[in-house]
Amino acid sequence: MEKQATELDLTQLITIEDTCACFNLRKASRAVTQLFDEKLEPSGLLVTQLTILVAISILGSVAISDLAEGLVMDRTTLTRNLKPPEREGLIQINPGEDRRVRVVTLTDKGRSVLAQALPLWQQTQAHIVESLGQERFNLLLSSLTTTVSIARNS
Repeated sequence: MEKQATELDLTQLITIEDTCACFNLRKASRAVTQLFDEKLEPSGLLVTQLTILVAISILGSVAISDLAEGLVMDRTTLTRNLKPPEREGLIQINPGEDRRVRVVTLTDKGRSVLAQALPLWQQTQAHIVESLGQERFNLLLSSLTTTVSIARNS
């Protein structure tokens, strides 16, 4: 008797956990995010907020759509993630020259909080690199960069 399409093959489900790129990348991402969030707690920032503030700091005043593209984020998700730092006065969002464009700028308070968070980030980053070893860490970064490129070009 043939299995119906609606029946689950449990061996396939076990294989997903062991071999699925997405499952394992998200699992690793959650674990690393939790570690960085815990270590950044004294700064009041989550690692997702730190990443956004760093990008704004590097890019200067930047359109939300350009920031989303640089962070490989959906514009709607980024807009939602910008609300807490805007409420806390870490960033300012203003209309651009074209009123349809909104521009994000890091405030003085945002620079100050970022300066407080960076040493915490550096300590955590150093722990990750030391734990993996520099060679494995470099391989990890290279592999992740390639993975992003493959996913974006598929």
